Amino acid sequence: MSVFTKIISGEIPCYKITENDDFFVFLDINPNAVGHTLVVPKKEVDQLFDLDNELYLKLFQYAKTIAKALEKAVPCKRVGISVIGLEVPHVHVHLIPLNQMTDATFTKKESLSSTEFESLANKISSYL
Repeated sequence: MSVFTKIISGEIPCYKITENDDFFVFLDINPNAVGHTLVVPKKEVDQLFDLDNELYLKLFQYAKTIAKALEKAVPCKRVGISVIGLEVPHVHVHLIPLNQMTDATFTKKESLSSTEFESLANKISSYL
């Protein structure tokens, strides 16, 4: 069972933004930029291209919806998207508010308090 499955089931706490029948959305606790959000299928599948076509298309449609809310909640030039999947063997999309190229390098990290995370998750959720 992946750490994301444990988050989705409530075994591990997170800064949840929203969820629907297929996906769970929460803030990355080790963010590249303020607002770095993860969109995760509830169905645990290791690799992106192993998703069935329907879930694959739904994932990117839902990520677009979340990105639009993220743009409204966090000032940025654009929201970047990345799917790497090496760190957790469970498909997930990174949505990262970008103001400079280093925001997407996965080497520069932001530090937020628990209160800042909670406030940010609520703000993004309010635009959905």
